[in-house]
Amino acid sequence: MTEGNFVDYVKIYVASGKGGKGSTHLHREKFIDKGGPDGGDGGRGGHVYLVGNKELWTLFHLKFARHVKAGHGGDGGTARSTGSDGIDKYIEVPLGTVVRDKETNEVLFEVTDHGEKKPLVKGGKGGLGNWHFRSSTNQTPRYSQPGMQGEELDIILELKVLADVGLVGFPNAGKSTLLSVLTSAKPKIADYPFTTLKPNLGIVAYRDYKSFVIADIPGIIEGAAEGKGLGHYFLRHIERNSTLLFLVPADAEDIKKEYDILLDELRRYNPEMLDKDRLIAISKSDMLDDELKTELKVQLDEEFKGIPYMFISSVAQQGLVELKDELWKMLNN
Repeated sequence: MTEGNFVDYVKIYVASGKGGKGSTHLHREKFIDKGGPDGGDGGRGGHVYLVGNKELWTLFHLKFARHVKAGHGGDGGTARSTGSDGIDKYIEVPLGTVVRDKETNEVLFEVTDHGEKKPLVKGGKGGLGNWHFRSSTNQTPRYSQPGMQGEELDIILELKVLADVGLVGFPNAGKSTLLSVLTSAKPKIADYPFTTLKPNLGIVAYRDYKSFVIADIPGIIEGAAEGKGLGHYFLRHIERNSTLLFLVPADAEDIKKEYDILLDELRRYNPEMLDKDRLIAISKSDMLDDELKTELKVQLDEEFKGIPYMFISSVAQQGLVELKDELWKMLNN
């Protein structure tokens, strides 16, 4: 999937169908000139549903679907026949899609299961035909009910990427390179910040045909929780990950400080983020010789105090098997 095809935010106007009107027909046939009322009811208007589809990974197919309208109900007919129901509309979305009311920004619901069907707007009820209004004092009512109007709603669809592991790091920390090495994903890689502007998903093949999903997400900068840089665009995607892999380059001026900044941005956005399992990977560690690595270990053991960390190099293929082992263990504990 190319970066331009990854769409995780769309606005859509949805409208259900209007109910059909009831019939005012009076029964007439040969030898029966005053057969009484037999007008049928109007059909209901069509509903609009949101349906989860595990085969979808993006909202790209809805990028240009600005208006979704269900069909109107048919009018009632003779011989008490009910009008046809309006055609329902189904909007398929990937799992992890959150639905908001555009006006209030209130979260209406989210879709997390395949085949899950949630109503967005319900069709208007069909009007009653004149047959319902007959009585001993009014045996030939010449009126019926009109169909009820449908509902309309402006919604925002936001996709939160469903992945087992989320890669967290500053721009240019080497996240895309790691993803390309661990998985068959082909993210855009270049030597400048914010190479990744959209999340990239990759499936990590593990032992005995097992696998897990890892997401390379746009890098954090200080102030991301307030919306600076890619801000909330990035942060909402890691709410779904059960494990966070912090990537800090070995050539950082202060490894612990970079980690603390990343952690603080997550805390300010959503304190529940700190409840997730964490693993720190010191990337680009092929630049360190054995002596320097030993000195750094002593320092990090003191600073991280029980938080697991490991040295890796995507380019030199160092520590990647151990990294997968550790991630698998964390995901299955």
